[in-house]
Formats: sequence, structure tokens, C-alpha cells
Amino acid sequence: MAGTPAYLQQLVDRFDPEPFDAPNDRARVRLRVKNGAEYDVTIRGSEARLKPANEDAHPDATLTAGENTWKQIGADIRGGMTAYGRGQLEIRHNLHIGVGLLAATSGMTDPGRLEFHRAKTKKGTTISYLEAGTGPQTVICIHGLGGTKGSFLPTVAALADEYRVIALDLPGFGDSDKPIAAPYDAAYFAQATAAFMDALDIDKAHVVGNSMGGRVALELGFDYPDRADKLALLAPSLAWLRERKWAGALRFVRPELGLLQVAPRPIVEAVVQRMIPGARDGWTAIGVDEFMRAYLQPRGRAAFYAAARNIYLEEPHGEKGFWTRLAALEPDSLFVWGKRDNVVPIRFARHVEEVLPGAKHVEIDCGHVPQVERADDTHRAVRGFFAARERAAATA
Repeated sequence: MAGTPAYLQQLVDRFDPEPFDAPNDRARVRLRVKNGAEYDVTIRGSEARLKPANEDAHPDATLTAGENTWKQIGADIRGGMTAYGRGQLEIRHNLHIGVGLLAATSGMTDPGRLEFHRAKTKKGTTISYLEAGTGPQTVICIHGLGGTKGSFLPTVAALADEYRVIALDLPGFGDSDKPIAAPYDAAYFAQATAAFMDALDIDKAHVVGNSMGGRVALELGFDYPDRADKLALLAPSLAWLRERKWAGALRFVRPELGLLQVAPRPIVEAVVQRMIPGARDGWTAIGVDEFMRAYLQPRGRAAFYAAARNIYLEEPHGEKGFWTRLAALEPDSLFVWGKRDNVVPIRFARHVEEVLPGAKHVEIDCGHVPQVERADDTHRAVRGFFAARERAAATA
């Protein structure tokens, strides 16, 4: 097309709608050439068209790279994800749409390619997910509070050569449904995950969870031990052991108040960026974008408040207390701790060892998101943990 570079047109000509998922089958993705021009890919159903950027139109996602990188991506069918993995291609705003475009223009048609889809469960909730790999064993990845399935892209890339790896958006987050009246506690999320597995005809899977997702993985182990094979818990959220000063008052605060919040995006974004170190760079910037996408929706904001409230209020002891239930956990478990984690401090490892002596532990020099901050070390530990039983079974 006149006015558009041949290397970008070559990329768009490979568009395959099958692995791509967008609301109402419509999306606009802006392709920026560093120190150069900008172009829009407009997607309508099965068609993708490339035109010079319409500055009056707001893109769902923005992809930025140098001209040489774009030329490599245009010429190499695997170039987009390779460039993204190497940090040569930046994706901002909607990671679901941005990475989805790379998957849809990869030229790959083999089973196990990266794909984005939605599944409607018997509970009536639609769950958004991405998946790659065709191994005989399935791995399900569950994100943390305020996160999305995008935080597990490094895990999907690392394990897809051996497993079918699926990362989902929990209800209330990312691109999944956000029911107003849902409880958004660990039991609800575990039930939703089990229903999601039913929708995909998955009887049993390894489960990887980060932060709140780790707590959900544990709940799967508590309530659905026949569905959870091994649990890899990356800096998992655990019930507080110290005094919770605000618990009494917080029980009377309704998270649905989040439906009424009207703070403008610039104000909310500025607060988030001040709270999170490095919030403007790399994976952290992408994580902030993903958080903002959901938080600025009234239903997403209410879900976030409800989930955070439930984490804080969870009872540690008693018959139904978290630490009491942890002692009876059936699935094998691996706890990955970040030595510099300020959210779930590594000192929690001692309490887990006392309550669950059969669990395995790995300490990594990182913060609260090991699969992103120290991907190689984290996935080496997870892969070894998953393979241990498989090796034992093979030699039995």
C-alpha cells in the first residue's frame, strides 16, 4: 500500500485471525518506528489493514522498535516474539492486543503456537487466556493481585517446548468477565479455575501461581486435590500472622464502593508510578499498563478492592484458618521466595517449613515477581520440580 513501508506490510499480510482475540473482533494497533513515522494496523474480523497513523484515533496497543528491528520482524516469521523477548520491541497499553498481533502475524500454523482465546464456563463466566505448547502435561499459570495473564508470558515461553502452558485472567482482572457480586476470594478464584479447566476438558494440571495466584493455587490444592498435580508457588500470598490493625473496620467497608470512584487516569497512574520502583521501564511499565486497564473500569476496580480486602482479612488460625489447612495440603509443592521481596518477605519460608515440612523451597535474588525478574532461575527451578516425578515414574 502506498505510504507504508514494505517490511511492515509484509508483516501485516501474514495476519491470521485464529490466534488473535479482541473485543467485538476489532482492534487498532499502532506501529512506531523509532525516529520515524507511525502506522496503524486496523483489525476488523479476519482482515488487517495497514495505514499511516490516524492521530485522532486512540490505539489499543502500541508497538515500538527501530527500523532495522522492524525489517527483521517483517522478514522473519518468528521475529516479532524474538525481538520482544530480547527487549528490542516495546509493547505498551494493552498487552493482550499487542502480543496477540505478534502471534497472529508470526506465520506459524503448527499446533502449539501462541494463541489468545476466551472460554465460557458452566458458571456463566467468560475467562480470557493465552496458551502455547502441546506437551502431554498441562501447566496452568495464575497471576497476582492487579496482574494479568501477561505476567506469565516468560513462563509460557520457557515451558512450552515440553508442556501445554496456559495463562488465564482470573475473573475480575485483565480481559475476563468482572461480575459485580462475586466474592473475589481464594475459594471463588479456585472454583473459577476448576470451571475453566472443565471448559477446556483438562482433568488435571500442574499449577504455577504468583502472589495472589499462588494463594489461589493453594486453594486448588485444598479444595480440588484431584485436579492439581504439582503446585509451583512464586512468592505466594499467605495469611498474615501479625496483628491486622484495620481488620475490624475493614470488614464493614464494601469493595463495591470502587464502582463510584471517579479519579482521572493521570492521577491514578501517577500514584501507582510513585509506589512502584521502576514503574516506567520494561516489564514493570507493562505491568502498570495492565493494572490500569482493569482498575480504570468500575467493575475491575471493585474486583481489585474485594480481592485485596479478602487477602488482608483471611484468618490465619482456627479450624478453617489458612495455616491449619496448609498442614493438610496434598499436592507436592515448591515455594519460590524472593530474597528482596517486600510484599511477601522471605521470613515466611520458616513458617511454611514448620507447617508443611514436605514442601520444597528455592530462594532467588529477586523481588515479588520471580518469573519476570529472574526468569531463567525461576523456570529452571520450576521445570526441575515438575520433572522430578516424571523422571521417577520413567525409571520405576
